Amino acid sequence: MTALSGVDMAGFRIRGPVELRAIPHPAITVAVEFGDRPFDIHGATGRMRLESLAAGLAFSAFQVCAEGIACIQIRLSPLAACPLLGLPLAELGGSVIALDDLWGRDTPRLRERLHQARTWPERFALIDAELSARLHAGREVEPEVAWAWRQIVASHGRARVSDLAAGTGWSRQRLWSRFGSRIGLTPKRAAMLVRFDHAVHRLVRGHAPAGVAAEGGYADQSHLHHDVRAFTGTTPTAAANEPWLAADDTAWPSHGGLFPEGGEPRRHLPRAQGSRV
Repeated sequence: MTALSGVDMAGFRIRGPVELRAIPHPAITVAVEFGDRPFDIHGATGRMRLESLAAGLAFSAFQVCAEGIACIQIRLSPLAACPLLGLPLAELGGSVIALDDLWGRDTPRLRERLHQARTWPERFALIDAELSARLHAGREVEPEVAWAWRQIVASHGRARVSDLAAGTGWSRQRLWSRFGSRIGLTPKRAAMLVRFDHAVHRLVRGHAPAGVAAEGGYADQSHLHHDVRAFTGTTPTAAANEPWLAADDTAWPSHGGLFPEGGEPRRHLPRAQGSRV
């Protein structure tokens, strides 16, 4: 078992061609492909072919085309991502970049070792070891910033910035500045993302938009519609049928779309892919 908190991972093997949209999530997304089949990504910045990638908290929804993919997807809490990735998340921002740009030659070496591993538990152990070795690559997040992030997560994005500032003992301006530089989003945008994530996964599970809006802290249904479109580029009805989101309860079964702070990795392979951990 890993000793790392804020790290969640799942294994995927997709034998046939697949085309889906990656939807923003309140975690840094890292995907390490080890089947020698790159991801073909179409996004706001154009087209990229990447064998492994890292996507920041603020990324815009992008299209992923792939065939014969074998990969491990890792979700890193921003509190864990800062020391593990070795850079303030403000520098990553909303970019989708090659993991090689962060980890250099270690990335192809890791992919080769994952390819040679014979079981999913072996592969998860390799990821654990890689992340553990990188734990102190960057500075840890200040306690005040970590507390504010946890409050946002615990409240499903309904925490008020003024209350967060009061809880840290900082001014709103200082919290805004320090939180933004370390997490990569302002407190307000982070709360918006967490609230969206909670709401959109309720939509995926079949809850009516009106009820989701009322119970999720939105002013009304049009407010929910606005936020869903801002993060997905589509309507709540269409977002509820996104394969990327629908897979979450299978690949990450215990959190329903938002992983718990300090949780252990799921180490789970979706049954739909026909492989076993």
